[in-house]
Amino acid sequence: MDCAHLVKANSIQGCKMNNVNVVYTPWSNLKKTADMDVGQIGFHRQKDVKIVTVEKKVNEILNRLEKTKMERFPDLEAEKECRDREERNEKKAQIQEMKRKEKEEMKKKREMDELRSYSSLMKVENMSSNQLSKAFLLWPQFVVLIEEKHRDAC
Repeated sequence: MDCAHLVKANSIQGCKMNNVNVVYTPWSNLKKTADMDVGQIGFHRQKDVKIVTVEKKVNEILNRLEKTKMERFPDLEAEKECRDREERNEKKAQIQEMKRKEKEEMKKKREMDELRSYSSLMKVENMSSNQLSKAFLLWPQFVVLIEEKHRDAC
């Protein structure tokens, strides 16, 4: 309600009139088309519009608000530049994170491909010949020794 009184007091025409309607709506609800006059607006959704009626000027409210008034003159260009820099840094960090994840996924994929491939099996030191090996040649002697031990135990 205080804000509506302040709007009425700061209005050129409204401060001279009684029963002034102050309209509040989010900016996204404002509708402006090319065929509208200067200063004329419409609304996309009427349910988002809030109308407050201010009957008379109440000096008590206005004086209280004037005491707490703080007027700033910010350097808008510097603030915009700072905000843009922060946004760029955030975007850069997101891109680096995506690249890091992508590299990690590629590394995992390469490891999985390595495990699935036969390249590790086809190394010379892992290969054996289908020719008779020394172990196979010693097999009959081994069998004979086991049979002898088995007979001795019985």
